[in-house]
Amino acid sequence: MSYTTFEYADLQIEKSSITTSDSTLVRCKITNSGRLAGDEVVQLYIHDEFASVARPVTELKGFQRIHLNPGETKEVTFTINSEMLLMLDIDLKKVVEPGDFRIMIGASSKDIRLRGILEVR
Repeated sequence: MSYTTFEYADLQIEKSSITTSDSTLVRCKITNSGRLAGDEVVQLYIHDEFASVARPVTELKGFQRIHLNPGETKEVTFTINSEMLLMLDIDLKKVVEPGDFRIMIGASSKDIRLRGILEVR
């Protein structure tokens, strides 16, 4: 719980299409839109849109705690690599399946502020 408010904006996925062994950067800007200084925990979630086996609706893959003064904006960067996209297939082997992955950034899994799609080929 914070005594100030934060705005999330400008989601950028450096490479919107990667191979199963590649990585990419995801950036967004967080602004303290309130009147008091405060901390925000920016969270990165990933969802496999078309997995061959059942997967969680959202998987927490990263987070960063940032401190912002009133009116201050910071850019937050996450690296998405193949290890973050791994799953166990039907034979319980680790695999990165090609397809679309929904990238979600927010203050919690119930408070997603930014969304984008990463294609893995």
